[in-house]
Amino acid sequence: MDLETKKVIIDVDTGIDDAVAILYALKSPSLRIEGITTVFGNVGVEQATENTLRVIQLAKPTYEVPVALGADKPLKRELNAFSNVHGHNGIGNVELPVSTQEPLKEKAADFILRKSHELSGELSIITLGRLTNLAHALLKDPSLANRIKHVYVMGGAVQSAGNVTPVAEANIWGDPEAADLVFSSGMAITMVGLDVTMKTNITKEHLEDLKQHCQKENQEMVAFIENALTFYFDFYRASNYLRDAAPMHDPLTVLMAIDPYIMKTQQMKIKVECEGELCLGMTVADRRPNPAIGTPIQVCVDVDADLAVQKMLAVF
Repeated sequence: MDLETKKVIIDVDTGIDDAVAILYALKSPSLRIEGITTVFGNVGVEQATENTLRVIQLAKPTYEVPVALGADKPLKRELNAFSNVHGHNGIGNVELPVSTQEPLKEKAADFILRKSHELSGELSIITLGRLTNLAHALLKDPSLANRIKHVYVMGGAVQSAGNVTPVAEANIWGDPEAADLVFSSGMAITMVGLDVTMKTNITKEHLEDLKQHCQKENQEMVAFIENALTFYFDFYRASNYLRDAAPMHDPLTVLMAIDPYIMKTQQMKIKVECEGELCLGMTVADRRPNPAIGTPIQVCVDVDADLAVQKMLAVF
């Protein structure tokens, strides 16, 4: 099993599950976080950046984790209104202490390009929000695709229903042109979409068990996770009829980067719909015997959900 330390940039629009994913990634001995880039999505990019800095401070990492502020709107479209899925501040209305860390003056796309040169062939990118920052980097320098080892995308749906429209997942729908540019770039991409994330639920029982068994130095993090997820549980009760449970979209994507054996993948040709009225943002898979439309990417189609949650919580 491939358990070497992977060098990654995580791209986030820090809401509740992004925050959990950041904590999980920083606690995982299998990852070295070379930096975190922020983007609009769950909240505005300024709030996402502020949340990210505060979550990093909560994690008390043993090494410096730079944060670069990124895109505040889609590549070509008007900015949609932000939802209240993640609370007024994006992290379930939980107030974390202000961070002493400042974001870099360097913008996210430039940071991605710089690190891709420094770590050519070694750097992977985990995207947990809109793909706008990575798209901007590719537009500045298309050769970026040759230097990135792998991209893990939280987004899309093939067999599952969408979560913003009947067929579209929020991160892809929020900037479909950026997603289509990234998907067609030729980079090695694994799509961790709603087909697997909606099966991977963290529950109140998981949190109760975690509180009892977490290491002492992680108690503050666990308390934050519990408080933030309480807000998330309320949303998923109203929207998806889940009871004291919520899917772990973003942490599952981080887990895929660490342990790709946890999920079953299938190569499919994928194209993002950028024009349709009813299907805007849909990740269209050409599943015909001789597919002709789209770019081949690895699509996660199944997951050992119970094991995935246990692995995610074990680092605490």
